[in-house]
Amino acid sequence: MEKDNIQNMLLQIGRKMVREKGTEALTVRKLSEASGCSVGAIYNQFANMENFIVIQNYMTLDELTSRLEKVKETDNTFGDLNKLLQVFVDYVENNKNLWFLLYSSHLNSERTFSYFYMKKVVRIISLVNNFLYRAMPDMERPERLVSAHVLWLTLFALSSFLTKDILDSFAKVNKKTICQLVLNTYLAGLTVLENKNA
Repeated sequence: MEKDNIQNMLLQIGRKMVREKGTEALTVRKLSEASGCSVGAIYNQFANMENFIVIQNYMTLDELTSRLEKVKETDNTFGDLNKLLQVFVDYVENNKNLWFLLYSSHLNSERTFSYFYMKKVVRIISLVNNFLYRAMPDMERPERLVSAHVLWLTLFALSSFLTKDILDSFAKVNKKTICQLVLNTYLAGLTVLENKNA
């Protein structure tokens, strides 16, 4: 089997393991057992499990971006931003373990994220920025770009809340509703600031 095929096979098996059993299931030994590849062969492909996880996170961001890019623009830009949010929330809730793998990588990483990883994040922020531009065309570009970053970082921070059920009995408000309130309160605030500066 060619190297690319072996890598892809290992990535798909690892992805299935995380989906079904959680992030703790993703060890080189368990991946070896599930794939039939030796531990040495796995290290030969990825050098270490950290690289394996980075590629898994690339795949997760690509999947999310692909779904976000399918949101069609309408005359209701604020409604479109809420649709983007809905796609994001649905993706995270339907892929809790994969998203938690990505989220926990951010918390535990001691190295800077690669250019390729940041490029994927920037693609998502650009998408949000484009919708913000349509909602607030008079806002200065630098300010709008910062707003898109803040919005993404806020929703990204909230996303950990979507991956775990531990707070369900504590939070009386539906998780999706909390995300919608955060988005729409932020958008309302931006609108007020834009009107003040007009």
